[in-house]
Amino acid sequence: MSAPTYVVVPGLRGSAPSHWQEVFAARTEGAVTVPFPEESQWHSIEERTRLLGETVAAVDGPAILVAHSAGVLATVRWVRSSADGAPALDKVVGALLATPPDFGVQWPEPHPRPAELSAAGWEPIPRRRLPFPSIVAASRNDPLARYRTTAGLAEAWGSRLVDLGDAGHLNPASGYGEWPLLDDLLAELAVRAPSGTAP
Repeated sequence: MSAPTYVVVPGLRGSAPSHWQEVFAARTEGAVTVPFPEESQWHSIEERTRLLGETVAAVDGPAILVAHSAGVLATVRWVRSSADGAPALDKVVGALLATPPDFGVQWPEPHPRPAELSAAGWEPIPRRRLPFPSIVAASRNDPLARYRTTAGLAEAWGSRLVDLGDAGHLNPASGYGEWPLLDDLLAELAVRAPSGTAP
């Protein structure tokens, strides 16, 4: 099998060139990014999962997902909807799931109200165990999530939980253009992938 392709699954908001996901995609040969929906479908979880599925399906060989924030929720929703036989799901050999948001928190501006996404079908968050190795990275002072809630999601998904300490929402506003731990976590996932897929 070939080395895995990294598939970047962005969060809810638009392009941010200084975001660690975009920095990673720009410096990583062969990495692909799931496109953002059209503006009219910005809050559609169905459209985001569709775009994720199409992106993974187009990958030649195994894939490791690199998701942040709402991209984590889109990832686990896509896994649930694909669990009954979508061939693209079989390509995924690992996932890094960074700072998923928590609908029990009032998110600060300019983020949407949690109720907006809840009404658009983002709840309930799937809690089925993921069918591939995964790591959940959680921040102790994330303004969009409580650490204990994220830890509970990691347990439900069968993910290894990484405590980032006080890392905010792991975005440019929290000081994360580059994310120094990223390469180590992705290397761990590559090593845990089925034999022959590690770079």
